[in-house]
Amino acid sequence: MKIGLIIYGRLQTISGGYLYDRQLVAHLEAAGDEVEIISLPWEGYGRSLLHNTWFALAEQLRLAEFDLLLQDELNHPSLFWLNQRLCGHISYPIISIVHHLRSSEPRPGWQNRFYRQIERRYLASVDGFVFNSQTTRQVVQSLVGDGQPHVVAFPAGDRFQPEITPPQIEARAQEPGPLRLLFVGNLIERKGLHVLLEAVAGLPTADWTLEVVGETAVSPRYTQKIQQQLTQHALRANVTLHGPLSDDDLAAQMAHSHLLVVPSSYEGFGIVYLEGMGFGLPAIAGRGGAAHEIITDGVTGFLVDDAATLRHHLASLHHNRTQLSQMSHAAQTRFVAHPTWTESMSQIRNFLLEQCAV
Repeated sequence: MKIGLIIYGRLQTISGGYLYDRQLVAHLEAAGDEVEIISLPWEGYGRSLLHNTWFALAEQLRLAEFDLLLQDELNHPSLFWLNQRLCGHISYPIISIVHHLRSSEPRPGWQNRFYRQIERRYLASVDGFVFNSQTTRQVVQSLVGDGQPHVVAFPAGDRFQPEITPPQIEARAQEPGPLRLLFVGNLIERKGLHVLLEAVAGLPTADWTLEVVGETAVSPRYTQKIQQQLTQHALRANVTLHGPLSDDDLAAQMAHSHLLVVPSSYEGFGIVYLEGMGFGLPAIAGRGGAAHEIITDGVTGFLVDDAATLRHHLASLHHNRTQLSQMSHAAQTRFVAHPTWTESMSQIRNFLLEQCAV
């Protein structure tokens, strides 16, 4: 197959959605397919709407000899009208990779009503979908119905190939000392680092440490808020802000930690929860979105609504290392049962071949 893929910026951008897209591109190319990346510039939402009027982009897509065009749904403001203009002028199907909808994220209702109108028009302009979770599928189909071809291909957590054994997990859980917490995610409000800091601020400082791994430059205003929170609650001695780490260094952090805590307000899936489970880390997440498809509340981790509940679970696991051990083993078992990247990406490729044959 000759496939186009429209994204914003670079395919190497650090996020779960871009990791999913990278894994798919690598799998397609390994299978002998040709993938052409079409990169649109990162701009504000309003300026991105103007991309629909770009003559050069429309001509590039009209003249392209693709068997199929993939579009990351993140690009929906740039494509919602352009796709309609291309209808009847291209011979290949357009398939959207949907990680989660912008209008699913918590924000003022009037904003999401606006985003939802744009996303609905975009979703109605494509010929099929690749969904990363059942939750994402349900949200999209609530907007445009279930008449379009689709596949649900879960992200995987096996890129690190963790080799930690059950006895090592047991020994780690029983080590005396503070509970070693790990947060992995870009510093944006949706990921909920401020909720985690509020939770640990109410715990004795001897009971916990926190390693924060994630890009700090995505939202400078939010990063400033985090810095202020660290100072206000005198948390700096217990919290390390690493910024982004290499895969090897991140794997080392996961192997050393007791818990992965990313209390996001919304996740389309939550790849990092699975990655942590590969190292036997119970995951604590927010209830919004698809985290419940990965985490069994009270078994492989916890789903929380607020800082007080999160604080309660952290205190409980610090003082009850038997429970921590049980949850750690359950987390690793959940990881082992999940499809690998190869299995999920093969599922997508088979779906794309079917769409090319239609």
